[in-house]
Amino acid sequence: MTQTSENVTWLTQEAYNKLKDELEYLTGPARTEIAGKIAAAREEGDLRENGGYHAAKEEQGKQELRIRQLTQLLDNAKVGAAPVSSDGTVAPGMVVTIAFDGDEDDTLDFLLASREYASSDIETYSPQSPLGSAVVDHKVGEDVQYELPNGKKASVRILKAVPYHG
Repeated sequence: MTQTSENVTWLTQEAYNKLKDELEYLTGPARTEIAGKIAAAREEGDLRENGGYHAAKEEQGKQELRIRQLTQLLDNAKVGAAPVSSDGTVAPGMVVTIAFDGDEDDTLDFLLASREYASSDIETYSPQSPLGSAVVDHKVGEDVQYELPNGKKASVRILKAVPYHG
């Protein structure tokens, strides 16, 4: 299957290794630990009124969800630098500057990347987010629309798209 820029997550080798280590921990020692908690809580008796059992089962559910998220993320990951567009086309791995409703004074800079890249340095939007999917594959100077959570449309102009250098 050919991967498009929309379902590929670009990761540095360091980020990939960190996520792979987390996945290995969750599928190994962490699973064993939570199974032990559930078994110990079962031995306490009536499961309907056993807070420890229900808490352990909830923790297990959250852990299994994170395992699925990491597995999908790593399956779609490309390690290395995202391809850099020489023609001003927005792609994952770029810092994008947009102007809301074409107002050059009302701008936002954000990194178009997986949430795994999120840092306090710059706001991060996923290529799958409403804003991210609206700007990806569009060029600097273009106006694009996307749907807000309340169902209304917002319009932005792409002012700049440059590679992210962490």
